[in-house]
Amino acid sequence: MARPLLWLALLCASLTFTAACAGIRLELIHVDARANRTVAERMRRATERTHRRLASMGEVTAPVRWVETQYIAEYLIGDPPQRAEAIIDTGSNLIWTQCAGCRPGCFSQNLSFYDPSRSRTVQPVACNARACALGSETLCSRNRSACDVLTGYGAGAIAGVLGTEVFTFGSQNASLAFGCVTASRLTKGSLDGASGIIGLGRGALSLVSQLGDTKFSYCLTPYFSDAVNTSRLFVGASAGLSGNTPAASVPFVKNPSDDLFGTFYFLPLAGITVGKAKLDVPAAAFDLRQVAPGQWAGTLIDSGSPFTSLVDVAYQALKAELVRQLGASLVPPPARSGLDLCVAQGDAGKLVPPLVLHFGSGGGGASSDVVVPAENYWAPVDDTTACMVVFNSAGPNATLPINETTIIGNYMQQNMHLLYDLGNGVLSFQPADCSAM
Repeated sequence: MARPLLWLALLCASLTFTAACAGIRLELIHVDARANRTVAERMRRATERTHRRLASMGEVTAPVRWVETQYIAEYLIGDPPQRAEAIIDTGSNLIWTQCAGCRPGCFSQNLSFYDPSRSRTVQPVACNARACALGSETLCSRNRSACDVLTGYGAGAIAGVLGTEVFTFGSQNASLAFGCVTASRLTKGSLDGASGIIGLGRGALSLVSQLGDTKFSYCLTPYFSDAVNTSRLFVGASAGLSGNTPAASVPFVKNPSDDLFGTFYFLPLAGITVGKAKLDVPAAAFDLRQVAPGQWAGTLIDSGSPFTSLVDVAYQALKAELVRQLGASLVPPPARSGLDLCVAQGDAGKLVPPLVLHFGSGGGGASSDVVVPAENYWAPVDDTTACMVVFNSAGPNATLPINETTIIGNYMQQNMHLLYDLGNGVLSFQPADCSAM
């Protein structure tokens, strides 16, 4: 700690790699894959996470960056290395982990807390260092002796200090700015035993920005597969589409300048088709728009939301059209499930039509369609019943801006290889067998 402070340049050439810019490949484990849970238990847990996420988003002045996500990556931190686990989240920027000495109130985790006193490579970030001014997550300490981390979420808040440390992802090493969290007040179970978060958002402190990379991709294996298959995240040179399967490319919508909303990946959703019936929903219902001073709503894609939620006008149209198409095949939802539409489990694959998400050109180029198979928006809830797992953004206790926001959750993304090409401002959807990647 007595060595000169090294400030973090956010360019690939300035980072310390064992194999510079070779790309990072991480295995992701679904949080429910580690426990011997039934399909019904997995479904209940994912539904509860979705409802809590939507409810908590209404409690803050901007959409919550993450709450109770589901995909965990293992990595090493420090020299000598210490094991850590992190939730992977496209809806936040900061990389952080709980540190030894974390005060009462810090959540329990599967691994030991990271202990900076055991590492030869940890460095503090000074108050006047550029890294301390890269995002809303950081601020100078009261005596201006250090750079503090203080971030609020719908599930609570975390606090600590900003430092730099060597992170090891597989065979790749990188020196990254991170939050060493010494105090946290988060809803019990929010991180499902993980040590912290790795943010993949658009901000300067995210993993992608710090590596100086312009692309990342991931492929999420199905929730309810009997096999414990590993999902994968690729960052930098290792990120790219595979095979000859056609992909739909969708331009990102330009983010608003308001800091919190600049983190998200907004998309130009223009309409939805159910089977062969296009829903009568105005495209403006999905547009990025200001709904109150400093608050924005639109359509975003989020690895941290379990299930998809639609703005009310789209949800009601979807529900009505499915009632029309499924008719007498519908069965009552299980008691206290919070679900609206269900069929006998054996009928879901045969009767439920696919969705088509129609995306606009974002002001240039051709529009694109993404086909969502039935298994990506209906799910088994018990041994006999399968139900639609798309929710209404305008649910109980929802307020601006979340009640006007459409979120494409990770269940709808399963068995799709998603490539975030930030250099060209494009998101590509490619159908894939994610367990075989």
